[in-house]
Amino acid sequence: MQGERRKRTPAGIVLLMILLPIVAAPTARAGPVAAAGDAGSIWGADYFPNIPLVTHEGKPVRFFDDLIKDKVVAINFIYTSCPDVCPLETALLREVQEILGDRVGRDVFMYSISIDPERDTPEVLRRYAEKFDVAPGWLFLTGKKDDVTLLRRKLGLYSDGKGSDKLEAHSVSGIIGNQKTGRWMRMSPFENPHIMATQIGSWLHNWKTPGRKEQDYANAPKVRTISKGESLFRSRCAACHTVGAKDAATPGKKPVGPDLLGVTRKRDRAWLTRWLAEPDKMLAEKDPLAVALLAEYDNVAMPNLRLGDVEIRALLAYIEEEGAGTEHQRHPDEPDH
Repeated sequence: MQGERRKRTPAGIVLLMILLPIVAAPTARAGPVAAAGDAGSIWGADYFPNIPLVTHEGKPVRFFDDLIKDKVVAINFIYTSCPDVCPLETALLREVQEILGDRVGRDVFMYSISIDPERDTPEVLRRYAEKFDVAPGWLFLTGKKDDVTLLRRKLGLYSDGKGSDKLEAHSVSGIIGNQKTGRWMRMSPFENPHIMATQIGSWLHNWKTPGRKEQDYANAPKVRTISKGESLFRSRCAACHTVGAKDAATPGKKPVGPDLLGVTRKRDRAWLTRWLAEPDKMLAEKDPLAVALLAEYDNVAMPNLRLGDVEIRALLAYIEEEGAGTEHQRHPDEPDH
C-alpha cells in the first residue's frame, strides 16, 4: 500500500488531467492544436505502448491493438502471491463483473496484468482466475517485466520513488477509461462495486446505456449515518463475506469467503483479533483453523488489510451487531442470547 501514497509520475499526472472534461482538451502533441473532444486520438497509438502480452488462456495479444483500442476498460496490476490488497481488488472486480453481467467482454473489458511475470505464468494466472470463479470476458495477462513497467508508467500507476520496484510497493489503484473518448480515471480497491460498475458501464459510455428502473433516484433508500465498523466492512470485507447471507452473490456463484453470521460466538476473540491483524503470519505458522479455512475456500488467502486495534474492535462490533439483528429477524419470538 506504500505505492498509493507516493508521488505520481509526470506521465500519470498528464494522463489524469483529461478527467476534467469541462477544461479545454489537452494540447501536448506537437503541431496544430487538437480540437475539443480529440482526447481519444491524443491518448492513442502514439501514447500507449503496443506491448505483447499473453492471456491466462495462453493467447498472445497486443496491448493497444487488441485490448484497449476504441474500448471501455478496467485495468489493474496484480501479482498472484500478493498477501494483502491484490486479492481484495480481485474480489471487488468480481462483484463489478457480476453487476455488469454479459456486458463484460462485449462492451466493457476487464484486464488484470501481472507485475511478477517470472512466477505468474499463464497457467498460474489461469488457476488464480479459477480460484475467484471469474466469468468469461475478464483477462489475466503476463508479459516481459520491462514492458509491463513501461505500461504502468504510461497509465500513471508506477512510482519512481526509492524501493518502488519491489512487488509489495506497487500502486494499489487501478484505472478505468474509454480510449476512444480519452476519459480515464483511477479506481480504488476500496470503491463501492455498484459505483464502479456505474462509472464503467454508464459514465464512460457517455450515459448512452439506459439505467435499470430499480436504480432510479426516486427509489433510492434514505441516507443514514453508518458506524466505523460498518464502513470498514463495506469497503474491506463485503467483496468476500456476508453476515447472514442476505446480500449473497449470484445464485450458483461460489462465495470467496465464509458467511460471518455468529462468528464472534463461534471463534475465540483473541484468535479473531489476530486473524484480522496478521492472517498472512498465521498461515505461515500453519495455524490449524487458518489452514482449514484456506483449503475450504479454494486457497484464496485472507488478505492482510493492515488493520489497527481500533479498527479491528470496530469491525468485530459491527459483525456482532449485524449478526444479532439478522438472527433476531429470523427468530423474532426467541429471546436474545
